[in-house]
Amino acid sequence: MSNKKILSGNEAVAYSAYVNGINVLSSYPGTPSTEIPEIIGKKFPEIYAEWSVNEKVGTEVAVGASIAGARSMTTFKHVGFNVAMDPFMTFAYVGANGAMIMCSCDDPGMHSSQNEQDNRSLAKFAGVPMFEPADSQEAFDMFGEAIKVSELFHIPVVFRMTTRVCHSSSVVDLREFKRVEKKHSYEKDVKKNCPIPAFARLQKVEHTKKMAEMKAYSDQSPLNFVEKGDKIGIVTSGITYQYVKETMPQASVLKLGMTCPIPAKKIKAFAASVDKLYVAEEGDPYLEEQIKALGIEVSQSKVSLKIGELNPNRLSDFANDIYGKPVSPALKPLGGLPGRPPSLCPGCSHRPVFYALNKLGCMVAGDIGCYSLGLMAPLNSIDSIICMGGGISNSYGYERAGTIDKPIVGFVGDSTFFHSGITGLVNMVYNKSKGTIIVSDNRITAMTGHQDNPGSGKTLMGETTEEVSIEAICKAIGVKRVRTIDPYNIDETVNAIKEEIAADELSVIIAKHPCMIGGKIKTVRRFKVDADKCKACGQCFKLGCTAIERGDCVDEAKGRYKSRINPILCVGCGMCSQLCKFGAIVEK
Repeated sequence: MSNKKILSGNEAVAYSAYVNGINVLSSYPGTPSTEIPEIIGKKFPEIYAEWSVNEKVGTEVAVGASIAGARSMTTFKHVGFNVAMDPFMTFAYVGANGAMIMCSCDDPGMHSSQNEQDNRSLAKFAGVPMFEPADSQEAFDMFGEAIKVSELFHIPVVFRMTTRVCHSSSVVDLREFKRVEKKHSYEKDVKKNCPIPAFARLQKVEHTKKMAEMKAYSDQSPLNFVEKGDKIGIVTSGITYQYVKETMPQASVLKLGMTCPIPAKKIKAFAASVDKLYVAEEGDPYLEEQIKALGIEVSQSKVSLKIGELNPNRLSDFANDIYGKPVSPALKPLGGLPGRPPSLCPGCSHRPVFYALNKLGCMVAGDIGCYSLGLMAPLNSIDSIICMGGGISNSYGYERAGTIDKPIVGFVGDSTFFHSGITGLVNMVYNKSKGTIIVSDNRITAMTGHQDNPGSGKTLMGETTEEVSIEAICKAIGVKRVRTIDPYNIDETVNAIKEEIAADELSVIIAKHPCMIGGKIKTVRRFKVDADKCKACGQCFKLGCTAIERGDCVDEAKGRYKSRINPILCVGCGMCSQLCKFGAIVEK
């Protein structure tokens, strides 16, 4: 039976999770993975779905569900895997009862990420199977195979996606689209489920045996297949396969869908059938190094594919080089489009806090979220960004270094505070810090598309729940100075920060105002500039609000322009009117 839909890769995984009887999903949002749990939470109430506070907790929830006999999964972006590594590495030894899938969505090219790590090596590191779909149909089908393998070998499975597979759409045949409910019974087995050293040593032996069995399975898997062509052989996987077929349809291709363990016998046979063997892969030389370790010669192209996201043009250059002649014309780039750098939205409550920090000359340890944009002109307020929750701990490191001669502030958002900021703040309390932390609480996980978090009062499945109080947490762990401000009041914001950085003890400022978009706040007023009163002082431009534009030029040599406000973009927050000393910005 044909039942076809156009689905993105993320949608295909969500649909497959339903069909293949996933019972529990626990995730933390992060581009490009976010749509998978959102779709499951909205479309498939048969699956319990939650936003966990971070990826480690999400993985632990899925592990617990698997041990109890349910089929479970967790999803996150590639850097989230770093947070999940502790339970993941141990659960590879313990092994699954119900299937357990780790869906890692990598971001080659760093479209919305702070690094470009290739998580394929983590599957090899842990010694677990890994699948890499190349399109939405494969995402749908391979997810079912991942469930099968997880329960066949009693092991967690890595399901590795990339941005282009996650967000590209293609036709998927869902066939009967009938949910298969399957749960496994739980039996107490401390030797299996409690990896104390005495038991873990035995589990390591069993895990090694599993790896040998999985190697044989990979060699027989139909997900690893050969497409015959000429005597140039290309080994590839994932989205790169699509680019290879587009640019080198004449080549022989070994397409790998199960990439850990690699199918050694199949690769050796393929290498023997071609004159030259090349590896085309996005990211690290994961496949290339393992193929070389088999004693197989891998030919090298002068065109490097190692850094950045791949695309047909880069593979065209690769093809033309390995064939020694033009065989694949480059696609013409789409020209004439203006650049659109990222910026904080009009009315964003992060903006006045960064304005104040800049005005007060603070050194700021930033964090991961929309507010990372506080580093850009004209706000110019962030000195470092490392990882989720790092803003708090980094600022404490600044403090203890003793080399900074200006006020130090750690900056974090509400979702990131719940994710991994609390422990850094506990550390500051315990070690007698005198620093200042700002939690910009906009009541939502904004950067990844406005998901709920423990402070928003809603679950992923839309249920009303307890709003976790950031103020109460700070006081409970021993912070004596905790104050909440409305950042829309700029004078209050500046004065509050000024007072707290001058205090001789640890303090936390909670800048609390809902996200304009995530909170679905209606615009009830707008502002305009009275050109006759405007003195072109440029003060309002220091907010960096995208609704404030250059108007008439007053002095081109000095770059002085009157301002004007775009009525389509203005959300009526009124921050600009607070900065104008001449009363030129007025409500319409």
